[in-house]
Amino acid sequence: MTHHIPKETEGEIRIEVIDRAEDVVAGFDCMCNAFGHQTRDTLWIDLNPGWDKPGPEGRARGAQLLVDSWRNITRDINGNDNTIFLKATLPNQQGERVVAGIAIWMQLSMVEGRGVKPSDDLRESKDLDVFYPNNEPEQRYLCQVYRSFVKRRIEVVKEKESSQQPSLMHLRSCAVDPAYQRRGIALRLVQWGLDEAKRRGGLEAITEASSMGRHVYQRLGFYGEGPDMEYLVDSEFESRDRPPNLFMRTGPTKSKDI
Repeated sequence: MTHHIPKETEGEIRIEVIDRAEDVVAGFDCMCNAFGHQTRDTLWIDLNPGWDKPGPEGRARGAQLLVDSWRNITRDINGNDNTIFLKATLPNQQGERVVAGIAIWMQLSMVEGRGVKPSDDLRESKDLDVFYPNNEPEQRYLCQVYRSFVKRRIEVVKEKESSQQPSLMHLRSCAVDPAYQRRGIALRLVQWGLDEAKRRGGLEAITEASSMGRHVYQRLGFYGEGPDMEYLVDSEFESRDRPPNLFMRTGPTKSKDI
């Protein structure tokens, strides 16, 4: 579906923390359009089966799981949300604001009370028996791919465990509906998180960047660490298509006075 946004409203982008479930659902639609229809990201598609199908077993299920995650946000010892759901909105021709993009930032740490402790076990966050019932090979494959995907993320979080600042900010996801791209929305969603990282004491920011997103992150100070990640999977899965992803980080930054 094409969204018609008057040219004069293109500068009216707002970046705000999501405070209602319907905006999380709209954000999931942005993900479906960007990662599903546009880039055909096989990892995202495999982790969100049914994203392109209507009904409770399709897109509605994926959206509800994201809403459940949003409803169960924890806080660190300073009262900061460990997970931040951001929305980018624009006014339509009727003057109503529509969700054009979403970003999910997470504060991670191995230290209790300083952030969410990351895990490389996909089963801790997804019920694979629901998504892939009686399909052991597919469940095994996804667990292996996910373990490779988060490997460097967890290593870096562990490296900070004994430091004075044992937390970091992780950009878990950033998606802009293709209908609204090339307006600087992704830049602003990412910049918001970087500003928040400074406010929280100069935390480093990290992400796993797709080939499409990495140029945005580079513009904002991220740098790639090594080549694209290697997925370690059983030989029976080696021929399957997997998207290129690059671990990127900013290095520590100076905190912002608050």
